[in-house]
Amino acid sequence: MTSALFSPITLRGLTLPNRIVVSPMCQYASNDGTATDWHLMHLGSMSLGAGALVMTEMTNVTPAGRITSKCAGMWSDANEAGMKRVIDFCRTYGVAKQGIQLAHAGRKGSTQPPALGGKPLAPGVDGGWQTEAPSAVPFAPDWPAPTEMSTARLQTLIGEFVSAVGRAERIGYDLIEIHGGHGYLIHQFLSPLSNRRQDEYGGRLENRMRFPLELFAAMRAAWPADKPMGIRISATDWLDGGWTPEEAVALAGELRTLGCDYMDVSSGGLDPRQKIPLAPAYQTPFAERVRKEAGIPTMTVGLITDPRLAEEIVAAGRADLVALARGIMWDPRWAWHAAEALGVETDYAPKMKACHPAMRPQVFPARQQPA
Repeated sequence: MTSALFSPITLRGLTLPNRIVVSPMCQYASNDGTATDWHLMHLGSMSLGAGALVMTEMTNVTPAGRITSKCAGMWSDANEAGMKRVIDFCRTYGVAKQGIQLAHAGRKGSTQPPALGGKPLAPGVDGGWQTEAPSAVPFAPDWPAPTEMSTARLQTLIGEFVSAVGRAERIGYDLIEIHGGHGYLIHQFLSPLSNRRQDEYGGRLENRMRFPLELFAAMRAAWPADKPMGIRISATDWLDGGWTPEEAVALAGELRTLGCDYMDVSSGGLDPRQKIPLAPAYQTPFAERVRKEAGIPTMTVGLITDPRLAEEIVAAGRADLVALARGIMWDPRWAWHAAEALGVETDYAPKMKACHPAMRPQVFPARQQPA
């Protein structure tokens, strides 16, 4: 049978054989921002059969932009070399294309890793540091207040993102995604709940979008023209007075004119008071709206673990790509199993073909079947 989920999609010079994406997932396993053997194992395993595109976790362009001291970075030669080792391995043994999500956590930085409680750390306490944000508004009442970023600092930060783009190109990534959602710095500029600035970067929607658009334009200019660049956003804050789906559509339209190739549509993360109605594919209506009203390809994410649900989403034109996170960590061969469930063929990493029941007779003659 034919399958929409397993049909190819082309973004600039990159063609993916199917629509399945391994979502960027923070691993909290880096040393001073540098990838470790954990990343070799994690991303290497995902590259063997989890999806057509594997995204490296939220990777921060400056130490001040990390969520925790164990988060991935792309600000130093050591960071670049460590991740190049990982991506070279993924390319040698896997079948997936490789993308990276570049980011800055803003006011949600300087915390403990989740496994240690995830609590915010005050500057100078247990390795904590001073965070920075559009406005000096803390994430929650018991969090330290960030420093409001000056216009000069914003220009410096654009340079740090552009430098990370250059490192990503030298590593050999196929795609870059900017993290503009989940309450991190770009989202903080977009939402009136976190952006209280009185200058050209705050106030009305045009101003709140200004820095994200300036940043995207600079990064797009530094990235090869034949390689795609997209952005993840939160389409809503799930709070009255916050960022809205209508504003997300407006942002998508502006980004499309700047050369944005897709929008990865998520939601929430800006304010702990949010009330999210969790259900399978609960964020897909936002991706569908952005796709139809802004005319830009979209990626949907959020509790999509059933292959038939993913197939229905793509077949109905509700989104162009489907990303999985926890579900794919549970089943790192999700694409293989989805192909079987939908009755279609997919690619297998050369060293993994022998594990497929239909392929064993070809690889091992009957008298040589392994025990």
